[in-house]
Amino acid sequence: MTSADLAPARRLPAWATAPWLMLLLPALYSLVDAALVARDAPWWQVLLSVTAAVVLLWRRRFPVTVLLLTMPGSYIDDIWLAPITAVYTVAAERPAPRVVVPCATLFALVEFFHWPLSEQNFEPSRDTALYAIQSVMLAAGPAATGLLSRTRRELAARLDELTRGQERESRLLAERVLISERGRLAREMHDVVSHQVSLISIQAGALQVSTADPAAATTARTIRELSVRTLDELRQMVGVLRAAGLRPDAPLAPQPRLADLPRLIEESGLAADSELAPGDRPWPEAVERAAYRTVQEALTNITKYAPDAAVHVRVRATGRRLQVEVHNEAPPTVPAETLPGGGHGLVGLRERAQLLGGTLAAGPTADGGFKVIADLPATRD
Repeated sequence: MTSADLAPARRLPAWATAPWLMLLLPALYSLVDAALVARDAPWWQVLLSVTAAVVLLWRRRFPVTVLLLTMPGSYIDDIWLAPITAVYTVAAERPAPRVVVPCATLFALVEFFHWPLSEQNFEPSRDTALYAIQSVMLAAGPAATGLLSRTRRELAARLDELTRGQERESRLLAERVLISERGRLAREMHDVVSHQVSLISIQAGALQVSTADPAAATTARTIRELSVRTLDELRQMVGVLRAAGLRPDAPLAPQPRLADLPRLIEESGLAADSELAPGDRPWPEAVERAAYRTVQEALTNITKYAPDAAVHVRVRATGRRLQVEVHNEAPPTVPAETLPGGGHGLVGLRERAQLLGGTLAAGPTADGGFKVIADLPATRD
């Protein structure tokens, strides 16, 4: 059960629950009751009945005062709707027993001993007892209904508060789980990945010093520089993962841009030629990162599966779209051993492109090579 289940009025049309209508409607039907009861009465009796109906317009601000003002009309003309509404309002707005009980009792007494007084009111007869019961029910019914309405409103408010509290607890629990998982990932990255990359850097440095082959020394220096840069970014990522209260959209490492593509291609160690013409317009950061990651993933895959193949990298602007193309020709030889891969790189690139409103296609070419093409818009449609 929710708070909406406890508030049927919310399922009604908006005009049916308008505050002005809820305020005016009781006064209108009380005026009809007064007109029917006092239509043949003297003017002063009609005035008392009309007053009892009109004062209902202020029943929410002054419920007890309005009830007292309806009593003369109820006593003289025996009207019901105005005092019943007043008793209900007192119970709904002032639910304390020390207020509700005296007000309901007053209405019951006025109804039982209404004007003009009759000796039958004091006779111990069955009719007198039934009339007394009727007077008590006329007062107890609206009082009980008003208390029930007040209780329902309070219960709905408490359920809303409980729901909000549960949502806050769920968010706090999710944040605690996220912090714990980040800490675990940080430990794994620090204990495993950073150790292996450090060993690669040390071995590359040793090879650079000990080898007499200039080409091997250059390759070892490149490997060592890449390892050092990877370690630096890895430390930043570990620091971010360990940080508490991090925004979910905060970057995990310094984000590359299109200007970093020449260095990426040069450091890949592949026989690659490039045509980088992104134009003079400023591209969104997300588009530049997506373009960089596309080239990076394509070059990584070529390094794994076709390290000796000729590679062509094209980045060019066509209107309001940025096209990225990485194509490697058929490799002259198949490497005896390839590096392991999870198969998720291209899937992630395709999802990144789709989030930006673009597309990414990848697949083998007729000449035995492989091509990756990304089409990225300047703004998402």
